[in-house]
Amino acid sequence: MKKFYPLLVAALLLSPVSALAQDELLEPEKAFRYSTSSPDANTVRLQYDIADGYYMYRERFKFSTNTPGVTLGTPRFPQGKLKDDPYFGKIEIYKHQVVVDIPVNRADPSVGKFNLTAKSQGCNEPMGVCYPPLTNAGMITLAAASSSADAGATGGVAALGSLSEQLGLGSAQENEILDPDEAFKLKVEVVDGNTILALWKIAEGHYLYRDKFKATIEAGDGISVARVDVPPGEIKSDPTFGDVAVFHDAAEARAILARANTGPQTVTLKFGYQGCSEIAGICYPPQTKAFTVNLPVGSAGAPAAAADAKPTTLAPPSQAATSSEPLSEQDSIAESLKSGNTTIIILSFLGFGLLLAFTPCVFPMIPILSSIIVGQGENLTTRKAFLMSVTYVLAMAVTYTAAGVFAGLFGQNLQAAFQNPWILWTFAGVFVLLSFSMFGFYNLQLPASWQSKLTEVSNRQEGGTLLGVAIMGFLSALIVGPCVAAPLAGALIYIGQTGDPWLGGAALFALSLGMGLPLIAIGTSAGKLLPKAGGWMDSIKAVFGVMLLAVAIWMLERIIPESVTMLLWAVLLIVSAIYMGALEPVKEGASGWYKLWKGVGLILLIYGALLVVGASAGGKDYMRPLHGVFAGGGQQQAAAHLQFKRIKSAEDLQREVTAASAAGKHVMLDFYADWCTYCKDYEKYVFTDANVQQALDDVVLLQADVTANDEVDMKLLKAVSVTAPPAILFFDKQGKEMRGYRLVGSMDANGFLAHINKALK
Repeated sequence: MKKFYPLLVAALLLSPVSALAQDELLEPEKAFRYSTSSPDANTVRLQYDIADGYYMYRERFKFSTNTPGVTLGTPRFPQGKLKDDPYFGKIEIYKHQVVVDIPVNRADPSVGKFNLTAKSQGCNEPMGVCYPPLTNAGMITLAAASSSADAGATGGVAALGSLSEQLGLGSAQENEILDPDEAFKLKVEVVDGNTILALWKIAEGHYLYRDKFKATIEAGDGISVARVDVPPGEIKSDPTFGDVAVFHDAAEARAILARANTGPQTVTLKFGYQGCSEIAGICYPPQTKAFTVNLPVGSAGAPAAAADAKPTTLAPPSQAATSSEPLSEQDSIAESLKSGNTTIIILSFLGFGLLLAFTPCVFPMIPILSSIIVGQGENLTTRKAFLMSVTYVLAMAVTYTAAGVFAGLFGQNLQAAFQNPWILWTFAGVFVLLSFSMFGFYNLQLPASWQSKLTEVSNRQEGGTLLGVAIMGFLSALIVGPCVAAPLAGALIYIGQTGDPWLGGAALFALSLGMGLPLIAIGTSAGKLLPKAGGWMDSIKAVFGVMLLAVAIWMLERIIPESVTMLLWAVLLIVSAIYMGALEPVKEGASGWYKLWKGVGLILLIYGALLVVGASAGGKDYMRPLHGVFAGGGQQQAAAHLQFKRIKSAEDLQREVTAASAAGKHVMLDFYADWCTYCKDYEKYVFTDANVQQALDDVVLLQADVTANDEVDMKLLKAVSVTAPPAILFFDKQGKEMRGYRLVGSMDANGFLAHINKALK
């Protein structure tokens, strides 16, 4: 390394800046003092003492050994600071000191020494000069082996630390934890009658969040806190909140007071704040300190901020105020719940529900409700249809709300629990029975005793009473529509973070009502527009019978092979076409309606035949039955799909993200389930797109199949704060999730392509 130093100094002598300050540049060995130790028999600790004004790049550290039988584990780094480097963009650095622990694996435990080569690189910040890569090499002597119990405990801590660090959840190393009053020493000063200044002295290796500062008046006459002014802070890549503004060393916040009583008085003021320890890798609970101060005479109201001042007023807690990374849609919705007006929030979620009303999660409920209402026959009135529709929608809304609040508070997804195959088969069977009753097959095919029992069951399920309708609404919400969209995910994030189910539950109820308003309109109109008797009524009941069969197939496609699904759709279309007279010759003098009906039947017959051909050739998409048939069939389709590596647990994710980070690659993690409707859309229409595949060519693709929704699945979902699929996460080249680019819900291929181009640029 020393042979490069004269060249570096010579280069600096050629620049005007260095000509003035060449004596200030330290030799690299002094700027970055290197030392080693061994805290236990399985770990080597490297310490770099960094001179003031210098820093080191985290990603430039490389460690290796050439000692036979000795391998190095994943290094454990402390959390660094995010720096906007003119050459590398935003990059993590260390100042003052960095300590790196490296696990050591030995084939022969008796080997007590090994050769270690450590490479690193650092810079001088004031002069803007970066040193050539620095190499330190030497023999390391490991500490004497401890008991097996101690070794096992050490290994467990190492594994936990590696997992939490790679997932961006903090370090699990055991370090001295300061008392919060020692870590963040707070004092207050009265600036004038309208301003109180809070000053924090922050211990080394600790920091305070900018958006966690709060101030309230506990006791005072005619006085309140109008706002809290805080400097911008520095941007930190936080493992939980993404890029946030924080303070190291010191922080200040000015409480600006609004006064009705301007005379001198004694008031009690409370300051709230929260911070973390980078050394121990933990975050303290929110802290609150009360101070009693004597205020002099002040002015009425609250002083306005200076017109030319930089915008430093603390906004309501929000990642958007401090993050350079865009806020994901669901996180943005969660933040709006924290800071918005309740009425606006409820109306917004009602609007979200209306937008979701015709998605694959809600659309199947239309034939369910309609068949219940049509099944009333001649007894149907507009008033009864309205009451039944409202009952169905309210039951659905209450179920969605309760399931959502439960998921937000406890991390358990009730809707996912109801996607067991036997439940889906049972419910699909109920729809088949209901559809056959619409066709009138019971009277033709079943004995009288069976017919009476089935008719009794059918009438109860069809909603002969409002209780029956409510039961159908409850079951429909849990079984028919287990979809996660951004508004739903945002409400669940809010409930999970704040523990407040009331506003989150109200938002979910409004969302559900918005989804149900079209159902109420359709159900009520059925009571007014449909004929009450005659041949038309039989035809209409047959139409809804076919729709119920379609819902049953739609449910079963979550758990049966795609080719079988295509055949079931083919059977439904072909049989329906035959009933519509597609194969019968046109009758002489037939009406225009008859010809139209026959034409529609002929189209259904042709499409059903294409489905049979596609299924026979190995096709998997009933929306594109001949896709791939003439180019090699199903095998060609499978080859054109993104190739994911399946993972099951949080440990699997940690291992894969670590490996990708070491290779300098991004990671995309897709959460999939057989019962997830939107997941199937991604599989069929997004992951098969050639442009999407090209954009993800150099990305490590992982997929977690949570169909079983077992304990391991739930632990993985909880580890990355995902409620249920569909959800797609992106990790940067340092192995940290880019939270702002998280996707929840559906997206077409073009939108997904634009999204990943932004995330991976």
